[in-house]
Amino acid sequence: MKITYYGHSCLLVEAGGKRLLFDPFVTGNPLVGAIDVNSIRCDYILVTHVHSDHIGDLETVMQHNPNAVIIGIWEVHAHYSAKGYATHPMNKGGWWSFDFGRVKMVNAVHSSSFPDGSYGGEPVGFVVETADGVFYHAGDTALTRDMELIPMTCPPLDLAILPIGSNFTMNYQDAVLASDFIRCNQIVGCHYDSFGYIKIDHKAAKAAFAEKGKDLILMEPGEKKEF
Repeated sequence: MKITYYGHSCLLVEAGGKRLLFDPFVTGNPLVGAIDVNSIRCDYILVTHVHSDHIGDLETVMQHNPNAVIIGIWEVHAHYSAKGYATHPMNKGGWWSFDFGRVKMVNAVHSSSFPDGSYGGEPVGFVVETADGVFYHAGDTALTRDMELIPMTCPPLDLAILPIGSNFTMNYQDAVLASDFIRCNQIVGCHYDSFGYIKIDHKAAKAAFAEKGKDLILMEPGEKKEF
């Protein structure tokens, strides 16, 4: 699979023959530089929750990808389907098969409300199984033992995308524990450095994972990487 990192928690994963975009927020991030959100092409948008730093560019992306499908918890589906967008509703627990593979919506410990303050459903993470590999995008979450259920109910993970910025989510020390809970040694960090509250020490974060025999990958906005 190939990942393009657009900064913060926004990633494009190319797997199963499709382009899966997570949490489109680009233009409000001071670290992204010259990335043109209008040029992003995707087949699906997966929404972990609806804080502005996760959906800020969703409708802009949809304007340029009119056939894309938004995958989200019921309230996300209700909000965007009412605006005329194609959506697929899910909730925590079960799997659904798409043309790129299977998706399981899992728990995340956080909050979720639209920018106008209206209820956005509960925050979630996604486990995605494709022919090119299995990965977990945790969304914004605190450390939770619910993560231990993932290896009990899902195929073995090849990769996990975990928040590491602290204050609003796990810090990198908690993310190391999370990687143990999910039994995954290849971690892509997200939700760090974008704002003053979540700046991290890159060297210390990588060392904490390396000490446990794990690999923490910190990608630059706009960087592409094969996994």
